[in-house]
Amino acid sequence: MVVVVGIDETERAATVLQHAMEEAERRGAELHAVHVFHPPVMYFEVPVDVQALQSAQQRLVWERLEPALAESPVPVKRVELEGYPPDTLVAYAEEVGASLIVVGTRGRGDFAALVLGSTSHRVLHLASCNVLVITD
Repeated sequence: MVVVVGIDETERAATVLQHAMEEAERRGAELHAVHVFHPPVMYFEVPVDVQALQSAQQRLVWERLEPALAESPVPVKRVELEGYPPDTLVAYAEEVGASLIVVGTRGRGDFAALVLGSTSHRVLHLASCNVLVITD
């Protein structure tokens, strides 16, 4: 059994990870902590080292979550992917046969979520397994 948790570089990721670890422990499942790098959209021809940006973001994510990962009561597989986060996260969860996806919300509010879109909303609509959205 597998629980997939989507993590990012925000400070709230530790809270989302903690909830995912609790769910994985309760279910006797392995936990897959998935970070999806979303390459920036380029509007102008400005040289950007996307590889360096991706490496820096991944390093920040794992360094920030290392204390929680070290205390995990369940095995945690670290997964790094690239793409549009909600679609990539759902595709990965389907690939590994996950029984649950855990995601957070950045709490932008209803209007901003409507205008900007939301990873958690899209995961809820795309996932074929249960989804737990952490709002605190």
